[in-house]
Amino acid sequence: MAEADSKSTVLNGGSEEKEPGEDQHNEEDASGSKEGQTQPSSQDAPRETGEASGDKPMPDVEAETVDNRDGEEEEDTDSMDGSGLYSLTEDGERESEGGRRERAKDKDGGKRSARKRNRPGGGTNHSTSSDEDDDEDEEEDQKDDEDDDEAMEAWLGAELQDLRGPVWRAVPSLYSREIGRDSHQFVRRVCGARGLVQRLELQGRLEKHTGCVNTLHFNPSGTRLASGSDDLKVVIWDWAIRKAELEFDSGHKSNVFQAKFLPHSGDSTLAMCARDGQIRVAELSATQRCKNTKRVAQHKGAAHKLALEPDSPCYFLSAGEDAVVFGIDLRLDRPANKLVVVKEGDKKVGLYTIFVNPAKTHHFAVGGRDQYVRIYDQRKINENDNNGVLKKFCPSHLVSSESKTNITCLVYSHDGTELLASYNDEDIYLFDSNHSDGADYRRRYKGHRNNATVKGVNFYGPCSEFVVSGSDCGHIYLWDKYSARIVQFMEGDRGGVVNCLEPHPHLPGMATSGLDHDVKLWAPTAESPTGLKGLKEVMKKNKRERDEDSVRHGDQYDTQLLWFLMRHMRNRRPQRPRQGDADTDDSWSSPDSSDEEEGGPDHVQCMSS
Repeated sequence: MAEADSKSTVLNGGSEEKEPGEDQHNEEDASGSKEGQTQPSSQDAPRETGEASGDKPMPDVEAETVDNRDGEEEEDTDSMDGSGLYSLTEDGERESEGGRRERAKDKDGGKRSARKRNRPGGGTNHSTSSDEDDDEDEEEDQKDDEDDDEAMEAWLGAELQDLRGPVWRAVPSLYSREIGRDSHQFVRRVCGARGLVQRLELQGRLEKHTGCVNTLHFNPSGTRLASGSDDLKVVIWDWAIRKAELEFDSGHKSNVFQAKFLPHSGDSTLAMCARDGQIRVAELSATQRCKNTKRVAQHKGAAHKLALEPDSPCYFLSAGEDAVVFGIDLRLDRPANKLVVVKEGDKKVGLYTIFVNPAKTHHFAVGGRDQYVRIYDQRKINENDNNGVLKKFCPSHLVSSESKTNITCLVYSHDGTELLASYNDEDIYLFDSNHSDGADYRRRYKGHRNNATVKGVNFYGPCSEFVVSGSDCGHIYLWDKYSARIVQFMEGDRGGVVNCLEPHPHLPGMATSGLDHDVKLWAPTAESPTGLKGLKEVMKKNKRERDEDSVRHGDQYDTQLLWFLMRHMRNRRPQRPRQGDADTDDSWSSPDSSDEEEGGPDHVQCMSS
């Protein structure tokens, strides 16, 4: 880590350190606020401490937040609904920041109080020794910070590679283009240049939606951008002039999760999926209006993602939380054909993501409510043989893990040789799709946080040179794919979470969205490369929150297990099942066509705005 270039390592965050006087002032205030308080008795201590360490009092506000997170994880949802669970106003942001500062102050004060109690005569306050105690507290706090920094550096540097030298050089490349040498490769090489990635900055916002923007997709030529939102609208943008060309009602009953242009359709066909489980298709006219939308398939549960075949204007796949994958052929009277029900043993696995291999279009990969990336071959799916799975991958340390780990998004690289998977409360992993069944990951990308929503991940660059992801902290991260080092770090949504990242198909730039109600456009126009300012502190915060959540989830699991065993011991006699109880797997079954399920109107007339 230390020998790498300072601008490309993940440890040179460029964070602004506080002045020593300011730190001392804050610590004296926090210490002074603790003086005169009655020390808690040993009987009250277990009640006041909620962590395993026993000496870190946590405020009720944080406890309520944890309860809310646990409740949200039990839902079969994307967390980006209209309930306002994750929608933050500016006042909420300020209140949240203030709450975080109070929690940090209480935490530091708790540490100092604990150290005083451990000293001889620590329960009394003597004015003659207060200055010495404060000096010792400052030294111990400084040592704790140094230990945290060392632990962070060790964790981040465990699986990094050396950053390669620049592949593209501006002056020779411009000279070659002027004399007509390799001019057709100029744009591709520029898009994959690290120097331009490090100069990405915000260009502007597209504002039309009145809810969280959950999906972005450029048309094949890159001239139009489609966006879908919690407001049930789909907007087609001329992003270059930042103008909405068309806005129409999607026909969905709940949050629109994805809207994609079908390839080779002349931008006249748009496929959509949503929380209501419907798969709908919109027919667009050349006169900038939507003729209609119609339902072509229905999942039992939310449908988060669609997968397009690169060369087909009429065939695509859908995946839902009912564990079903549909193949949808718009040329048929009954378009939906159930390809597979994804299972692990006899248990169905709800799906969050699906992607078609661009080089082998009969292969597709899925991920969802367990730790496995599964690859299927549409030509030979036999559910009696390994549940139809061709091969599956998982990081070795997660195979036997008892943690509730899900895959929120996966994508193939440009040539189909690599698979990228983002895990909730974990990291991003790169797999070789040509490896044999059960092979471990090749690269691991750290630093972001994926907890609050079903978060996306993507490759960036014409040859998949970089990995890009959003984060719960509201920032956008770009890693160099080979070295796994962070090369760009940008502040994204003010709402706190960035979910969607859509690179332009031909130009150096991308569009992003999240809990904010707008779409943000990025391009490499900064005068100098990024200094990764503030990265170190944000990554430390993300890592700390993830570790704390892991401990809480483990404690909750132990508590629930104990409650279950005690309840079982008290109720030894078997109880008669109540009428209406049934196997939960029955609710996961899906019809083979959309006509068998009530999910809203099959056909909706649309008018342009």
